[in-house]
This record gives sequence, structure tokens and C-alpha cells, in this order.
Amino acid sequence: MPETQRDSLAANPPPPASVRLDEYRAPDFLVDTVDLVFELDPAQTSVTSRLRVRRNPAGTDRHAPLRLDGERLELRGLRLDGESLGQNRYALGPTALTIPGVPDAFTLEVETRIAPKDNTELSGLYVSGGSFFTQCEAEGFRRITFFPDRPDVMARYTTTIFAEPASCPVLLSNGNPVETGRAGDRHWAKWQDPHPKPSYLFALVAGDLVAVRDTFATCSGRTIALAIWVRAGDEDKCDHAMRALKASMAWDEKVFGREYDLDVFNIAAVADFNMGAMENKGLNVFNTKYVLARPEIATDADFQGIDTVISHEYFHNWTGNRVTCRDWFQLSLKEGLTVFRDQQFTADLGSRAVKRIADVRRLRASQFPEDAGPLAHPVRPRSYKKIDNFYTATVYQKGAEVVRMMHTLLGPENFRKGMDLYFARHDNQAVTIEDFCLAMQDASGVDLAHFMLWYEQAGTPELVADDRYDPDARRYVLTVRQSTPATPGQPAKQPFLIPLAIGLLDETGADIVPGARVLTLDRPEQEFVFEDVPPPVPSLLRGFSAPVKLKGVPLERLRFLATHDTDPFVRWESGQQYATRHLLQMVAAAQRGEPLALDPGLVHAVQKNLADADTDPAFSAEALALPGESFLADQMDVVDPDAIHAARECARAEIGRQLAAPLRAAHARFDEPGPYRVDGAAMGRRALKNACLSYLAAAGDIDPARAQFDAARNMTDVLAALVLLAAADTPQRQPALDAFYLKWRHDDLVLDKWFAIQATAPLPDTLARVKTLAQHPDFDLRNPNRMRALVASFAMANPVHFHAASGEGYRFLADTLIAVDAVNGQVAARLVPSLGTWRRYDAARQALMRAELERILAVPGLSQFTQEMASRSLQ
Repeated sequence: MPETQRDSLAANPPPPASVRLDEYRAPDFLVDTVDLVFELDPAQTSVTSRLRVRRNPAGTDRHAPLRLDGERLELRGLRLDGESLGQNRYALGPTALTIPGVPDAFTLEVETRIAPKDNTELSGLYVSGGSFFTQCEAEGFRRITFFPDRPDVMARYTTTIFAEPASCPVLLSNGNPVETGRAGDRHWAKWQDPHPKPSYLFALVAGDLVAVRDTFATCSGRTIALAIWVRAGDEDKCDHAMRALKASMAWDEKVFGREYDLDVFNIAAVADFNMGAMENKGLNVFNTKYVLARPEIATDADFQGIDTVISHEYFHNWTGNRVTCRDWFQLSLKEGLTVFRDQQFTADLGSRAVKRIADVRRLRASQFPEDAGPLAHPVRPRSYKKIDNFYTATVYQKGAEVVRMMHTLLGPENFRKGMDLYFARHDNQAVTIEDFCLAMQDASGVDLAHFMLWYEQAGTPELVADDRYDPDARRYVLTVRQSTPATPGQPAKQPFLIPLAIGLLDETGADIVPGARVLTLDRPEQEFVFEDVPPPVPSLLRGFSAPVKLKGVPLERLRFLATHDTDPFVRWESGQQYATRHLLQMVAAAQRGEPLALDPGLVHAVQKNLADADTDPAFSAEALALPGESFLADQMDVVDPDAIHAARECARAEIGRQLAAPLRAAHARFDEPGPYRVDGAAMGRRALKNACLSYLAAAGDIDPARAQFDAARNMTDVLAALVLLAAADTPQRQPALDAFYLKWRHDDLVLDKWFAIQATAPLPDTLARVKTLAQHPDFDLRNPNRMRALVASFAMANPVHFHAASGEGYRFLADTLIAVDAVNGQVAARLVPSLGTWRRYDAARQALMRAELERILAVPGLSQFTQEMASRSLQ
């Protein structure tokens, strides 16, 4: 056995090297099986791995040494085919173990030691609340043991876990349970995963947890044992998550023909987690935020979030696990595809139209700004330095839109055929986006070569439509032009292939031709001719058939479509665009120092929505909401956060004043005094009721909010009222916040809401309050959820104060980011994009934001995660 060694734990890691898609080469070695043995201890866990390795026939170098990734590992032993290797037989560096001269097939045993309790990065094996958890995506397995830590090395894993039974009565890993036993004062459990998987899908959970159990009968008659593992005392918060899991399993069988493939399915909830959840094979690890819920502690949005994330991680079992990525450039192959699948699932749970609107809102709030800034990148990036920085809205949300466009082009039947072919061809393989698209093309006969530009080009295409009508010939001609702004590294764009779903309406709003027709736009400018039709009003981009910006629709046409269109998305979108035009006029007036006047048409639109609200309260709630400040900012060449905020608040207040009586009546009419229900209809009624409450509060009538805060019996209504109280300069503000804190201070997830509400308040002293809250005994910058609740909420959801002309908001974020980076670089890096939008603002703000980015980059020992994001933001 070699002398004990530890790789470099230097505070200054080397700058990350760029990884490029066009430099991909197959691994030199493959690993067929992995046998892992863990001796768990918070301070010094021993990990022994036994790998059956063989040289890859597809490798390019027949004499390549074996290179294993490894970070922050203490090497304790190394054996090749049973022979201990001395230090002269290998090279150990800060990020790799290299062994030259290995045979073509061999067994390698590696013993390492790690310190889970010191792992504040929450990547690899770490301790949270006294229990052990892993997070290995994207490159966390290399912090557990030395291994070729890349997605295209797939192996079958057997895991044996030893631990003290008192502190770790529960021992979980991937696959199916095989054996359990005792060894002296410790107990052990063995798990075996029959399916080959990449190392990023490895999982281990051990600790003092309790299970909420259920079963699921598959379509073939197999019974699957289900369990959600939580801390004692949280068992009564898992019912909705379990229902969501079972509904997801049934839906995937029905819609995609995918049956679950193991004997057990486990979910473990942890409070300290960098992400939302992780799809490890058979053992999903979840942020508690997406598991724990009861009406008293969770909002409608929380319940919907659980539906989304539970289904997303479960659907990964086939789109990500059984068929995985060849390399990390293919990340959207699993994430974009699986987001599309979870969107389809959640749309089936309630109103498909309202769900589509919510997804588009999210895309525009996060991905459109990303596409317009220095961090813009294609759905499949061409290079990266730290792959963790590419878990972005572009890869996820825009990636899902790309799959949705494919679904539109092929049609539901051919899309399903393509999915079936994809699974049949590539089960238990690591593949590429080209493999997915080829399966779709072969199954449907639709040529997708041009469509691949959606994976290769960054940026949001912009469409402008003109039309003309010849009454004598009864001929209608629609001309559509597309262009895409330059993005970093891609100054000139080729035209995309865009599916443009349209309808033609007559003067009453009826469809001239029933349903939507899909036009294929694939050139910079195209004409589409419709013969023998009456004078039509075009309804464009139905269902938001492509992630584009449609510009230049005349105001009168928007007004007509918002009232008459049979497509709910276009009806909503037209109202939003109509409101946006007038709000931007108010923004311009505010910039000129002129009095702000609200367009009467906006008041009339809200009034009409209230009158029609009984038909579909959920849709009416969406239609009532004015465009958000971030959306308005996205429409401006130079963003003025002060003018945007002033204009929007003026509009809200004026609507509240002019429509006080119908708003109060609707607030009462849509109240539900009975038991809380988690269904689309009930959620729609609550959403509409609270939209009315918001307008009343904006007009200065805060009493209804206080009354609702005192009387409400579910968190949705309590929180809606508290948000309004916290935003008001009223004596009722602080007592409500104090009462909420005293009641919920022992519930971490509810306390996150308390922090976030104060961080997003529009009051002048908000930044001072945020700084005070950052010193609060319940604030912990090591906990990602609490960080996101306070700091990210302020930076991303309070533009008027984050972008204060003094630059104080920027300084606060940079100071906090630097402190967090020393603890958890991944979490710190995700805060950088708030400063990366500097080009959109005036010269003074640009200079202030750039200065903070430069200050961040100058910090000694800055993590590679934050280093990459800050340097890209300055490009």
C-alpha cells in the first residue's frame, strides 16, 4: 500500500480550461462494473471502489494511460489486479490520478478518504442535519472516489454501506435492496442497480429518516414499493408529493408507454441542496421545498411546484437515465426533453391554456433576458469551463420549447412514434441530440436538418408580419420577416425554421377555417397566400408555437384579438401587448417628468375580465395581471427601472381606484370558505380573488388585506395578504410580519417565504432591511434555500431597489456573493447574472455594475464557478 497522500487542497485552484464540443473523443477506457463500499463517518469516511476496466475499442489511443478524475480526495490505497501500486507507478495531481502501462482489461481497487461534514459545496458526499446525502451531477462523483467521471462511461453499480445504527438507521443507494446485516457495532446494507448508468447518477442517503410508504401497480401488473424519506415530524407533509409521484408513473405509462423498471422507488428530502432535485436511478434526492406541503404551510404555487419537480425527476428515469447524454454538451437532450414532458403532464392536471401562459411567462422572465445578454448561449453550447454554470433557462426552458416545436411540426402521433424509436434504438446508451432528432426524423419522414439550428444558434428571433387583402380576388397575403439579434460569438444568424401556428378570424371573431394552421417559416422573408377567403384578422403565434418575439401588431388589432380570439394564448398575449404599449408610453412620460395618465382602455379591459371571470377564473386571473417590470424592461433599449416601477405602480393604483367596487365584489365572490382544495378550479378562484386584492391594496385600500391575513386558513391567502402588507407604508406592516415570524419561525420553508417577502418589498428602506436580515439569527448563507430567499429574491425580483442609482444594491450583492463563494461556489455563481445585465442600463449604472464584477474577479481564491460567470459577464 502506498504512503497516505492527499491531493492539493490549495485555496487557489487553477483556472478552468475550456472544454469544446468539437474536441470530443470517446473515452480510452470503459468500466463494466463498480463495487463500492462506504464506511460512513462525518469526519473521515472511507470509500473503497473495485472497478472492472477495459480499454475502449472505440478509443483513439491504444496506449493511453488510465486517467481517473478526482478532487479533494485522500488516496489511501491502490491495487491493480490485486497488486499494490507504489508511488512510482502512478501520478497524483489536484484533479486526476493517472496510471500508465495498464493492460487492456483489469481490476482496479481504490481506497479514498473524505470528510463529508466539511463539504460546504454540497457536491459529492456531504452531511446535512446529521444525515449523509450525495449530489453527483454534474461532476460530484469525483469528490467521492477516483473515476472516469463523464456521462459516456456507463457501469453497473453495487453499493455496500456501513454505518452506526443509532445515527444512521436508514441506508439507501441506487437500484434494488439486496442484503442487510451487522458487523460488530455497525450495520450494513447492500444495493444493486441492474441498469448501467453514468457516475453522475450515483446516489447514497444514510441517516435518521422516516418513510412515508405506498405502492404502485404498473401496467404489466408489477407492484413497486414507493417511499419518501424525511426527517421525523415531516411525515404529514408528504401526501401531495406521493400523489404526484403515482400520477406521474401512471401518466408516463399512458402517454409515452414507459413503465418503471426497478422494484423500489425512493425519494429522500434534504434541506441543504444546491438544486431543486436530482433524478438518481431509483433514489431521487429532493430539496425539501419540492416535497413538503400542507395547506397551512404551502401555497398553490408550492403545490404546483411539487407536481412539476416530482414529475420531472421521475420522467428522467427514461429521458436521462435509461437513455443518457454522451457528453455534457448534450445536457438539453435530457433536461429540455424532460421539461417538455413535465409541462405536458402538469397541463393535463388543470387548464392547458393557463399552464401554457405560465410557462411562457417563465420563459420570458428568465430565458429571453439570458438570450439578450453576455451570458447568451445556444441550447447546445459549443464550449464551457464549468458545466454547472450551464444549468440555465436556455438549456431547460428554451430546450423544452425546441422539443415542443418538434412536436408541432411532426404532430402528436408522429412525435410518439419518434419517442418510441428513440427508446428502442438507444436504451442503456449515452447519445447525442443528433441521435434524438434522427429518431424523430426517421419515424415521421420529416426532414429536421434545418431545424437543428435551434440547438446551434443563440438568440431570440424577432418576427414582423404585414398583410394585404384583395377584395376582388378574395385573396389574403401574409408576409412574415424574421431576424435574430447578434449574440456573443455569433454576430450573424441564419434564418431559423419556425413553426408559426395561425388562425384567420372574421369580423365577429369566429375562425374562418376551424383550428390552427401551422406555417413553416424558414427564410428571412416569406409570403403566404390564402385564396377565396373573406377579409380576415390574422391570429399569429397561437399557443406560442415558437420561442420568438412577435412585433408591430397594430393596437386596434390587439384590442380585437384580446376580446375575440378563440385561441386563449393569443387572447391573453394580445391583452398583455396592448397593456405593454400603454405602459411604455407612461414610462416615457415618467422619464420626461410629465404627469402619468392611464389609458381608459386598460381600465375597460380589467373591468370586462372581471365581468367574464366566472367562465374561467384561472384565465381571468392571468388576464388581470399587468405585464411585470422585467418584461417591460425587456422591451426597452435602455432600461430605466425607476420609470418602469413608477408607471406600473401608477397603473395598478388607478385601476384599483376606478374599479374599487367590482374588485371588492369579485374578491368576495371568489372566496372559498370551505376546506382547501388542491385542484385547478379552486386554485383559479384563489388566484383571481388575490389579483383583486392586489389592485385594492395598490389603490391604498389595505384593510381587506389585513382582514384576509387574520382570517385566512391556507398559506396561499395568508401569503397573498402578507405580500401586500409588507409592500405598504402602513402601521399594520410590521405587526403582520412579526406575527407571521412568531408563528412559523420553526418551519424552514415557511421562514424562507418571510425572508423573500421582505426582500421584494418596494418600500424605500428595503435594502437596509435586507442587510439587517442578512445578520438575522435565522439567516445562514450556507443554506442555498435561505440564500435564494433573501439575496436572490432581492437581486432578481426587486429591480427598482437592486438597480438603485447609488449602486448600493450592486455592492450588497457583490459583498454577499464573495462571502458565499468561499463556502459554495455553485450557489455564488448563480447570483452573477443579476450583474451580467449591465449593458441594458444607462452609462452610470453600467459603470457601477462593471466595477462590482471586476471586484469579484479580483478576489483571491475565487471559485472556478464564479470566475467563469463573472468573466463571461464582462465580455
